[in-house]
Amino acid sequence: MNTRNPFRPVDETARELALDLIAQARFAALAVVHPDNGLPSISRIALATDSVGWPLTLISDLAEHSRALEANPACALLIGEPADKGDPLTHPRLTLHCTARPIPRATEEHTALRARYLSQRPKAGLYVDFADFRFVRFEIVDGLLNGGFGKAWKMTREDLCPPSDQRTT
Repeated sequence: MNTRNPFRPVDETARELALDLIAQARFAALAVVHPDNGLPSISRIALATDSVGWPLTLISDLAEHSRALEANPACALLIGEPADKGDPLTHPRLTLHCTARPIPRATEEHTALRARYLSQRPKAGLYVDFADFRFVRFEIVDGLLNGGFGKAWKMTREDLCPPSDQRTT
């Protein structure tokens, strides 16, 4: 058994890379546990950030991943896409382990997130107010950052909190 630790100590470079990946992400792969069979399932979702830089999406209640998140809010996001050229494994990517938190409609939080989301994803204006769509904020538990070959970091929630984030929960 190989007991060698592949992770580097988290430093400011790793923090900046992870926060940049979150801030620049337009979409992500969302991993959930399927409620019917307990198997993992993955979907592509649009992604934006809330006012302090945490991941946010707008999803339909009709989507299978919505039902899965209702049954079990534990999920993971994979953020980061390879460039058009080169080995895809040399490009940075970030796995975030999260808890999905749906945002109730008719709240101040929903109103603020709606404005924020539409400023980042204006085409969502076509469906943002449909009755089956709702915002989901992803509360980060921890993450795994891969900066390319030989560059891996295991990151805590605190490592992934934007500097302006004052969250206590």
